[in-house]
Amino acid sequence: MRPADCNLERMFILRNEFIDKMRKDLPGSYPELPIDLRTKDSQQLCRDLALRGVEEMFEALQHLKNWKPHRQTEFNEGPDREEFLEEIVDALNYFFSLIITAGFDEDDLIAAYIKKHDIIMKRIEEGY
Repeated sequence: MRPADCNLERMFILRNEFIDKMRKDLPGSYPELPIDLRTKDSQQLCRDLALRGVEEMFEALQHLKNWKPHRQTEFNEGPDREEFLEEIVDALNYFFSLIITAGFDEDDLIAAYIKKHDIIMKRIEEGY
């Protein structure tokens, strides 16, 4: 296994530990896994997890101050890199929870990622 695969596997292990602890310490925080993606409750949970991840990404973006193309002056101080990264990690945690809750694992994610990468590369080659 490549080191990157080990790191991704570790991230899934850590997030599963979190979900297990939440289920134990806060009953009702997570349902029995994997969820049935056909049910209304499951789809609402997926939507909630995804939106929480998006919200965390927006919090990361709030650290960026020089993005407005019409702004004439620039902020000399860059964003706090650690805080910026922490918000991105928060977002990833919600997205990992979404993936795990829906019944996928690191192998599923890697396979889907590679498949989509290949599609994108083909589109670029063909002038998509």
